[in-house]
Amino acid sequence: MTRKPTHPGRVFLEDVMKPLNLTVTEAAFMLGVSRKTLSEFINEKSSLSPDMALRIAKATNTSAESWLNMQLKLTLWTASQNEPKNVIPFPLPDIMEG
Repeated sequence: MTRKPTHPGRVFLEDVMKPLNLTVTEAAFMLGVSRKTLSEFINEKSSLSPDMALRIAKATNTSAESWLNMQLKLTLWTASQNEPKNVIPFPLPDIMEG
């Protein structure tokens, strides 16, 4: 994967909040979170938590897994940008070598 995956906060802002003309205050109230929590998420200052994924899924009739999958892809991409160089692969057991 070469292109950085889109942050789920941006997806939520562009695909949910903007089309519904929801302010941060309104959307935060509807999700049951603080305005600050939602603002940090949609401004890509914080990662998607499982709790927020459940809230968004319930509010949008989508799956929490789909939202968490976006975060997972971004998190793995970010980690791969600084992939550890000092890892030595485990030897394969005899049964797997044949």
